[in-house]
Amino acid sequence: MTGLTPTVVDGPAAAGVAAADAIGSVIEANPAAAVVVATGRTPMDTYRVLADRATSGLETSRLRVFQLDEYVGVAPDDDRSLSGWMDRSFVGPLGIDPSSVVRLDALAPDHDAICAGYEHAVGMAGGFDLAILGLGPNGHLGFNEPPSDQTSPTRVVDLTDESLASNTAYWGPGRVPSRALTAGMDLLLAARRVVLIVTGDAKRDILRRALTEPPTPSVPASFLQDHPDTLVIADRAAWGR
Repeated sequence: MTGLTPTVVDGPAAAGVAAADAIGSVIEANPAAAVVVATGRTPMDTYRVLADRATSGLETSRLRVFQLDEYVGVAPDDDRSLSGWMDRSFVGPLGIDPSSVVRLDALAPDHDAICAGYEHAVGMAGGFDLAILGLGPNGHLGFNEPPSDQTSPTRVVDLTDESLASNTAYWGPGRVPSRALTAGMDLLLAARRVVLIVTGDAKRDILRRALTEPPTPSVPASFLQDHPDTLVIADRAAWGR
């Protein structure tokens, strides 16, 4: 086990360009790629760069997009909806047909059926060609909260205190739902290419644990060390000098 070495860039804007370069290469090779898409602040620079490139020739409209995670009980028109955030930042700006998007229905009464349907859709797509991910404050990928191992499926999870605190920065105190649906670790780790984007000094300790310490369910992202094609892009604040 040698761990993972990140590509280190100067700041979030540079991370956005580097990640867009990597993602663009996948899209150029396969314009109909199946892509699972993170939200959160970290990938927004990347998505803006991709949107600019889409207007100047990058063919993105044929992508098949999969939602990474969603809060349970949040409607699509709620300002907290991660589905809505994905639409505003990725699906719309890249000109992707909404019918090509597979979502996690947070309002459906039967969560098991929703998760099974999502897994079936991923299987019908041939698995993810690309997973665009961020790193949670406790090492989660999507909302695969610790402990999560390589076999953790698509499911409903209870959010940890770390995730609730982190998400409060988006929605304000008392507005973060306590449960979420998430694509499973099994699907994410089976993606043919993973691009993990990490910025900011708040992620420095967990990033080093994820990349340099032995893989463990207590840091789910650490299992990326065993993935055959993961690119980690970190800014200097996240990795240090």
